[in-house]
Amino acid sequence: MPRLLSRHLAKLALFAVAIPTLSFGQDADAGKRVFTKCMACHSIGPGATNKVGPELNGLFGRKAGSVAGYNYSDANKNSGITWTEQEFAAYIRDPQSVVKGTKMSFPGLKNDKDVADITAFLKTFGPDGKPM
Repeated sequence: MPRLLSRHLAKLALFAVAIPTLSFGQDADAGKRVFTKCMACHSIGPGATNKVGPELNGLFGRKAGSVAGYNYSDANKNSGITWTEQEFAAYIRDPQSVVKGTKMSFPGLKNDKDVADITAFLKTFGPDGKPM
């Protein structure tokens, strides 16, 4: 095999091995677009209120089932979850498998980039709904 072809195949093989380890950057603007899938049930930002689901201001660092005035399932209230990026990522991919008995009927976000982006978007709001 000619040396040039051999080097290209070696680079291609290295690239193919590296692809699964690449991580997606977080893009809050793209996350705002992803959040449109959530808006029927959740709100965020100044003046956010509970809807079919709880408002999501200040989500990260908050205990699951703790938003005042929202009627959570026992499963969610007793899940023991404190929302971190990792906990949220697992939950938003498949809520029913993470918290068995949750009222959240959302089928989940399956795209890793969407999960990263919505996480970035949610992180832009503090507990008071003001941008951070």
